[in-house]
Parts: sequence; C-alpha cells; structure tokens
Amino acid sequence: MKSAEQKAKYPAIWISDVHLGYKDCRADYLLDFLSTVDTDVLYLVGDIIDLWSMKRQFYWHPSHYQVLNCIQQKAANGTRVIYIPGNHDETFRNYINQTLFGIEVHQQYIHVTQADKRFLLVHGDDFDSATRYNKIISIAGDAGYDLLLFLNRWSNKIRKLFGGNYWSLASWIKARVHKAREAINAFEDAAIHEAKKQNVDGIICGHIHHPKIKVCDGIVYCNDGDWIENCTALVEQADGKIELLHWSDTHTVLDSADISNISSPLMSNDDAKPKKSAA
Repeated sequence: MKSAEQKAKYPAIWISDVHLGYKDCRADYLLDFLSTVDTDVLYLVGDIIDLWSMKRQFYWHPSHYQVLNCIQQKAANGTRVIYIPGNHDETFRNYINQTLFGIEVHQQYIHVTQADKRFLLVHGDDFDSATRYNKIISIAGDAGYDLLLFLNRWSNKIRKLFGGNYWSLASWIKARVHKAREAINAFEDAAIHEAKKQNVDGIICGHIHHPKIKVCDGIVYCNDGDWIENCTALVEQADGKIELLHWSDTHTVLDSADISNISSPLMSNDDAKPKKSAA
C-alpha cells in the first residue's frame, strides 16, 4: 500500500456494482485503487455484495474480504462512507437511515460538489420499470451474462499471456448489440428525467455496468460503471470536475465533465431543500 503522501486525494469517490461474492468480481483491481486514493466521502452506489450470486453458489475469495476491510478501515480513519444498497444487496435496504459499522445507509442521497452543484445518487434499479433493461440485458447471475463473462475471463487470460492489457470483451459485445444500446439509452433517459423531477444538476448511478458521463438538457448524467467488466470509478476533483477512471493493469481517465458552467435547474421554494435519503 502506498503512503499517504503518495495517494491521490479527492473530495468524493463513487463506486458501485462490485459484486463481492461473485467469481468474476475484479476485487484485485478495486483493492489496488482503494489503496491508492484518499477521499472525504466514499459513496458505495449499490451491488457491493452480490447476495443473489452467493445464494445460488457460495463463493468468497480472500480479496473480497480485503475490499470490505479496506472500506471499513477508511471509515474508521475518518472517511465518511455512504452506502446506497442496490438490487443485488437489497437486504441492506432494511437498514435505511441507520449506521452499520460506521457506514451510513441511505435509499438515495444528494451530493453537493465543490462547484456547488447538486447530484442525486441512486443505484438505478428503480429505472428498470421505465426501460426494457431488465428484459434485454442480462445482469450478473443470468446465463447470458455468465457466458459473456466467461468469454471475458478467458480472452483476458490469453491477452495476458501475450503481454496485452486488460480489456472488456463483454462490454465490446454489448455495445454492438442494437437492442442493448436501445435499453441503455432508455435507462439514461429515465435517470435524466428523475434528475429533472428532483430539481438537481445531475445524477450519479450504477446498475447497468455501462460507465459514462454525458450532459443532456442541462443535466449531467454519470454512471460509475462496475468492477466486473469495466473496472471504473467516478472521482471529484478539488475544483468540482468529475472524472471517470478506468483502473486495471492500466490507469486511464475515460471521460470528465467540467460542471462549473452548467446552469442550475429552476427550483421552487418547496423544492429548494435537498432531498437526502428519501425512501
């Protein structure tokens, strides 16, 4: 682990869809990322532990425990950790508005950036009913997705033998399936609509394993991706800029958004108060 002087420091970091307890979780890359950064607030935006997968077949690599231990150590050392459970770890929604082992549990949350922009944080599974995502894109545990990840796993083993870097074959395939692209677009539209409804400047979510930053109708849409296929996280810089990082055997800034110039949505007096942890 790097010393504190060498660590990158961010006001906020967002990760989701880690799927600890699932055989294709890249806990090794996540552990390396977490040991290299410090943050004031660490947001866990759902599907951190894959209870669905463990119910079907128990799997728990030592590195999965190490990830949990690293997160808990950050909380013990002063990092504020906010956990928004997803559908794969929905059992923890029974603890909304409570604190577990120093970690706050919320249904949703409003983050105010260094540029004074308000972002709604949700996992994203609530948008399934507004899209065809749950019918088209198989999520972790479905046979189609398991096949994609099997191909992903072996393609990267072969790439590594020949000196190649990590690359997501699963994401490459999904990006070329027309119906999958339609479903992703519908999900993003539903998320942006929710941000408009809640009068915020942007929305940060996960769920669909498709990392992205885009601005649409004055709303900043951010998806922090996952740690199965893409190995991505969102970070906030000191000036409020949000960056999307890829972290595997290579470290890359995939995208960024300078949100300081984005106009805030009009708010009525009744909507001016941030809606934190609304059930």
